[in-house]
Amino acid sequence: MSASLDPLFDRPVFIVSTPRSGSTLLFETLSRAKGLYTIGGESHQLIESIPALNIRNRGYSSNRLLAEDATPDVVAELRQRFHSAMRDRDGQPLPAGATRFRMLEKTPKNSLRIPFLREAFPEARWVFLYRDPRQVLGSMMEAWRSGRFKTYVGLPGWPLPYWALLLTPGWQSLAGKPLIDIVARQWQVATDLLLDDLAALPAGAATSIRYDAFLADPQHEMQRLCEWLGLEWDRPLSGPLPYARHTVSKPDPDKWRAKAAEIEPALQRVATTVERAETMADALATAIA
Repeated sequence: MSASLDPLFDRPVFIVSTPRSGSTLLFETLSRAKGLYTIGGESHQLIESIPALNIRNRGYSSNRLLAEDATPDVVAELRQRFHSAMRDRDGQPLPAGATRFRMLEKTPKNSLRIPFLREAFPEARWVFLYRDPRQVLGSMMEAWRSGRFKTYVGLPGWPLPYWALLLTPGWQSLAGKPLIDIVARQWQVATDLLLDDLAALPAGAATSIRYDAFLADPQHEMQRLCEWLGLEWDRPLSGPLPYARHTVSKPDPDKWRAKAAEIEPALQRVATTVERAETMADALATAIA
């Protein structure tokens, strides 16, 4: 893409986070903002059915995509697919001939795709959603065991019937490991790459939001976030937020404690990444303080 003004995608908004960080609830809430368009959900099929991006055609390496993967043909196809699937908060498509619209997108695999997406959408704005990793690891374990998040069935070289959630670089080394080690490594690899890629963005292109703060006062957090994004928030929130569509069991901030004997030692093994993520979340939050 050239450095000139994007003729279609006006500062598209990408929520980026590891899986089970609450991105669905944030997406479903933010999509109520006036003037935002979405495809209505996650973009797994939209992206991965492009032959050059299909996991099989990439040797099942991982969901990581880099700038060099954004060839002109791939970018043109990707943009066309998003453009044709856009719907506003009331389910209405883009008006015929519409230009310079605001897109909201969230797919957890995008935590591994920032360099690629930067090439495809040069005006992108990034919202880093950070959640207590104890809660995330507990939810990731629950997601694996539920059987509802089968990303790849019959993954070559993988001893289990399916792989769940995003496919991180180096996944092959996790064969035969306990589930807590699998999810901790997924979280660590995805978070480290996400933090590296966020650090490489131009100043002012990213901000952060903490999941606990969002739950505690969603109206305030939406107003702050929309102000930073240049959007209008005109639908006041009252009462608790509804459950997100991908909720597995009743949310509870202390639910992870039932698995504390597994989670706490694993958290120590990824402590450096936890510290990095906390630091990045604090640094980016100043953009909308």
